[in-house]
Amino acid sequence: MRNLSLKQLQAVAAVARLGTMTRAAQELNVTSAALYARIRQLEEEAGLLLFDRTPTGLRPTDAGREMLWAIDSINTTLETCADRLRTLKGGAGGRVTIGVVSTAKYFAPQVIAGFIQRYPGVEINLSVRNRGNTVEALRNYEIDFAIMGRPPRDFAIEAEIFGPHPLVLIAAPSHPLARRAGLTRADIAEQSFLVREDGSGTRTVFEEFMSGIIIKRAKLGIDSGSNETIKQAVMAGLGIALLSAHTVAAEVESGRLVQLDVQGLPIRRDWYAVRRADKVLGPAAGAFWEYLMRDGARWLPGISILQAAPRRKTAEAAR
Repeated sequence: MRNLSLKQLQAVAAVARLGTMTRAAQELNVTSAALYARIRQLEEEAGLLLFDRTPTGLRPTDAGREMLWAIDSINTTLETCADRLRTLKGGAGGRVTIGVVSTAKYFAPQVIAGFIQRYPGVEINLSVRNRGNTVEALRNYEIDFAIMGRPPRDFAIEAEIFGPHPLVLIAAPSHPLARRAGLTRADIAEQSFLVREDGSGTRTVFEEFMSGIIIKRAKLGIDSGSNETIKQAVMAGLGIALLSAHTVAAEVESGRLVQLDVQGLPIRRDWYAVRRADKVLGPAAGAFWEYLMRDGARWLPGISILQAAPRRKTAEAAR
C-alpha cells in the first residue's frame, strides 16, 4: 500500500457514503471508469474486496471498513494540523468539539462560557447525547473529548477527574419519607422508583446501591432517558428517584423537591474528561482540557450540604 493516495481514499469514502460508483464519480467530478480504476487498484494492492454488491447498493466489506477507519484517522490528523496552523498564525482561534452525557448539560454551558471569556476566538461545538452515544462518538473520533461520569473500558482512553459528582435520592415534599431521618435501604425498598434507561450511569449506580435488597413494590413504570421527565414525575408524587445532585440542585433549593436522608447517600462519584489515548488534541482543545482541569469544578451546581472538595486529579488509560 505504499502508493496509496488521498484521491484513492476519497474515492473509497465517496462510494461508501453514496452507495454507487456513478453517484460517487459525479461528486468527485471524474468518470465512472476512472473511479472504478482507483478502487480496483486499491483492491489489487490489498488483495481484498473493499465493497460488496447488495440490492441497496455497494456496502463496505471488513477491508473497506478498515480503509474508512484510516480515512477518518487521516482527516483527524489534517484537522489537527489546520488547527495548529491557525494558532501559529498568531490568533487564539480554533475549534473544539465536546461530547457530554445528558446529565452534564446542566453545567456544560457554564463551563463553556467561562472558557470563552478567556479564549473568545475559539469555536465550541457541543454535542449532548446519552452515555452510549457519547462513547461511540469518542470511539469514532467524532469529538475531541467527552465529559462523563463513567469512562469506557473497551478501548484505550485517557481520563482525568475534574470535580465531584454526588447522586442523591429525591422525593416530592409531600412524600411520607420526606421528613424522616436515617432511612435504610430496607425502608425505601417498597417505594415506587423512577429510573433512567438501561445503560445509563445513573441506572447502574441505582442497581449497585439496591443490590441484595428485594424491591417488593418497585414500579419501574417510567424508564426514561430524560432527567427532566423523571424530575417532573417525582414532583407529581409518582415515585422517588436516584439522580445526580447537579440535575436537581435548583429544585431542591427552591423546595420543589426534597433530598431523602438515606444511609449510604449521597453516593460519591466523579466527573471525568475523557479522550482517546491516540487522540492528539489541537491547541484549542488542549486549552479547553486544561481549563476544565483547573476551573471546571467551580461551575458544578450543587445542593449546599453536598459541597465537598474535589478529589485529587488522576489520569488513567483503559484498554
